[in-house]
Amino acid sequence: MVRIDPAHSSAADIYRLMVGAIVPRPIAFVSSTDANGVGNLAPFSYFTACSSNPPVICFCTAVGSDPRPHKDTLSNIRATGEFVVNIVSEEIAEQMNACSASVAPEVDEFDLSGLTRLPSELVRPPRVAESHVQMECRLNQIVTVSDKPGGGLLVLGEVLLFHIDEAVLDGDKIDPARLKAIGRMGGPTYVRTHDRFDMTRPK
Repeated sequence: MVRIDPAHSSAADIYRLMVGAIVPRPIAFVSSTDANGVGNLAPFSYFTACSSNPPVICFCTAVGSDPRPHKDTLSNIRATGEFVVNIVSEEIAEQMNACSASVAPEVDEFDLSGLTRLPSELVRPPRVAESHVQMECRLNQIVTVSDKPGGGLLVLGEVLLFHIDEAVLDGDKIDPARLKAIGRMGGPTYVRTHDRFDMTRPK
């Protein structure tokens, strides 16, 4: 076994190690708006659920080393307290990837990607119409894990409203074969969710 001590490794090396080992990672495609209503759409692959009562989801936004170390998404959520998480399926993978480009704050990634804005019901940021699952969220809290370059801020949001495309439902459950969600691996690699197996939990 290779032993790696983070205290003696660069942040970039540790990042590559973590994104290569912690796989596959689901993608939070987060739509937000700034205080003036300018839209933003960005993917985050440090993303999971953390509570179902109340429903709370979280994603982590990394701290960069350039003159603007924080993502526009974080600034927008701090300003408005609202965001939407849209689940990424295979058919919008290319558009999602286009939204990962570093662009000026005044650039609206909905326009950049060609994705369709869909008005939300309880929050100001729009939903992505092409996404099969959309979650309107109100900010719960932001936890600063580390404010160093390569560090991260954990954004927790309470889901106020779920929007589920009936086409991906099998009764009262989401059918993964219909959802066709994608996940993030290391580097430029993504994964489809076609190859699955079931295991019954021990009693």
